[in-house]
Amino acid sequence: MNRWRVVVGGVSMNLALGSLYAWSVFVLPLEKEFGWARAQTSRVYTIAVVVFASTFMLAGRIQDRRGPRACAFIGALLVSLGFFLASMTSSLSFLYIVFGILVGAGNGFGYATPTPVASKWFPDKRGLVVGLMVGGYGAGSAIIGPIATSLIASIGWRPTFRLLGVAFFVMGMIGTWLLTNPPSGYQPAGWTPTQAATGRRDYSTAEVLRTPQFYLLWLAFCLGATAGQMAISQLVPFARSAGLGAAAAAWALPVTATGNAGGRILSGWLSDTLGRLKTLRVMVLASAVAMPALFVWREQAVLFFILAAAVYWCYGTQLSVFASTTADLYGTPNLGLNYGILFTAWGAAGILGPSIGGRVFDAFGDYRYAFYAASVLAVGAFGSLALVRPLAVQEVRI
Repeated sequence: MNRWRVVVGGVSMNLALGSLYAWSVFVLPLEKEFGWARAQTSRVYTIAVVVFASTFMLAGRIQDRRGPRACAFIGALLVSLGFFLASMTSSLSFLYIVFGILVGAGNGFGYATPTPVASKWFPDKRGLVVGLMVGGYGAGSAIIGPIATSLIASIGWRPTFRLLGVAFFVMGMIGTWLLTNPPSGYQPAGWTPTQAATGRRDYSTAEVLRTPQFYLLWLAFCLGATAGQMAISQLVPFARSAGLGAAAAAWALPVTATGNAGGRILSGWLSDTLGRLKTLRVMVLASAVAMPALFVWREQAVLFFILAAAVYWCYGTQLSVFASTTADLYGTPNLGLNYGILFTAWGAAGILGPSIGGRVFDAFGDYRYAFYAASVLAVGAFGSLALVRPLAVQEVRI
């Protein structure tokens, strides 16, 4: 079959899953109707992120053993069901279950499938194709956010939840149909593996956990993603506190989502040429510079959007290139679980990032030290990545 079909399937799946990033458009309508506090509605997103990261490991193991379609189907079903049931919300506890747990678990199962499939079909363009697939996730909020906002204004949040649930099920089923593994031993026509690639072997998860490279990558992913998640969780209130009006602040979501998707796709492509680790080092260092610059020039609308897009670009790079790096270092047969274990770093960042932003704002009354702290974390991620070296020959052959 034409291997580019799986890319269409992965993008379709991730566009539906990326609706998680558009959660913020439902926050104000829910708070207005039920009188909930911001901390209460924000907890929905936190629960979804934690469940997402935890179920990703289970889904990764299922994907490795049974192929992608079972996980893709479960993911599409849970996300669409969670959105549909959210339309019946009457209490916070119900919303925590149907959106936080069901949609979070659906993301874990659905997101576990495209990256391993892409890595197997495209060893010659792994960075680019993984970037395209996960770029669909980053673009989800840019596409779904404005649509959901318009629907909420015209028909209300309850019908909007239902319509999106149906749409996500259709998109997920397209992804499920198209996502399939290549035949055993597949190699693209005309592609010759590099000498370094031919010397590698496939690592089990137990073996991965015995390599120091894994822990350096985990720490770098956690620190770099924490910096990004801090900015993501606080962007709209930060924009409003900087004096940008409601209309200008509303543009923050599509602009930053474009940066997020661009980082995943173009940095993935760049990593095929420049190298995975070098690309990651450059981008986390750029993030360390962009974070404080965003605070300093927050009142200049044009610079605000440029720097915000740059921060999201650097964040999106990590979601793309860490996955390709895991495939390069440890092989693809166990990539679902191997990357699932590494992905717990993103789950930890999803807890730490919003907490840092919120606590610093409550303590000091502005976001200055939150952005400075994020810059320090990005420098720490760079330091950890600087210590990562390709697996030595003896590590590969034992």
